[in-house]
Amino acid sequence: MSSPLFDGIIAHRVTTPRLTANVLARTATGDGSEVPVVFIHGNVSSSLFYQPTMLALPAGVRALAIDLRGFGDSQTLPVDATRGVRDFSDDVASVLETLGVERAHLVGWSMGGGVVMQLMLDYPELAATVTLEAPVSPYGFGGTAGAEGRRLDADGAGTGGGGANPDFVARLEAADTTDESPTSPRSVYRTAYVRDAARVPHEDVWVESMLTTATGLDNYPGDSMPTDAWPGFAAGRRGVLNTMTPNNFDTSGIVELARKPPVLWIHGIEDAIVSDASYFDLNFLGQVGVIPGWPGEGVAPAQPMVTQTRAVLESYRAAGGKITELIMEDCGHAPHLDQAAGFDEALAAHIGAA
Repeated sequence: MSSPLFDGIIAHRVTTPRLTANVLARTATGDGSEVPVVFIHGNVSSSLFYQPTMLALPAGVRALAIDLRGFGDSQTLPVDATRGVRDFSDDVASVLETLGVERAHLVGWSMGGGVVMQLMLDYPELAATVTLEAPVSPYGFGGTAGAEGRRLDADGAGTGGGGANPDFVARLEAADTTDESPTSPRSVYRTAYVRDAARVPHEDVWVESMLTTATGLDNYPGDSMPTDAWPGFAAGRRGVLNTMTPNNFDTSGIVELARKPPVLWIHGIEDAIVSDASYFDLNFLGQVGVIPGWPGEGVAPAQPMVTQTRAVLESYRAAGGKITELIMEDCGHAPHLDQAAGFDEALAAHIGAA
């Protein structure tokens, strides 16, 4: 593979009391006084994915992208999932503090959207604006029902580390760059990350980014616990996927923030991952017969992820916040790649209006 860094992007290491993180930056075009735009990537990816978006920002805007622990070129450290995504969000806050960044326009994709919402809660003065790109529901990933995010059970049956495909994990560990299997990282990128991979350039860079994911019980996917409930495992306490289980994650409290930064919510209408009918939600897979033994709608309904996000953001609006929702047609889980021009335009307008 060629170098994963695009012309105009530089990488540097930032050491904080919490970790040594890899940070990408667009070559400086301003005087350093502007409020930076900070990009937080999603699960099984890294900051490399945001390079085109960083380069497309208006001249003079400072762009930074931070690799989360265990992703990209940042230090691999254990993830304590009992803290939800706070290991990640506290890391990001420590990097920004070390860089002298007191306010930023925060952009979070997928799991990174959850990290941004956690930053809103724990560091309420940090966000100048917020952009949530195909974000995890404020009630986590799996194990909840209804627009209100009602938990289905006490232990998060069917959520967390036990839900990862073991062959996909093995292929990450083996740095598999082929498309020989539906569970290879390249195949997963093509079928789940974007709507039409043929029209999105730089596929090798995105696959290389995915392959930086640290695997294991303390990282991706994490551990699991046995349960008598279907499908036989419950949320664990370690690793990436358990940070977003309903036991550990709930950012719906953003509604109560005294200071509410304006929020831009961008999502694709054909997102296979974050959806009201997600092919990564085990309850939905049971409903459509992919996983046998599904106990039925009354016990294990699919999570209405987009409906939940909309409900929380509408409450945020009703409580005085400003919300802009942009639903992108012909678009999957990565609007910044699938519909780059529209995404870039909307982001520039959002941060420019602040």
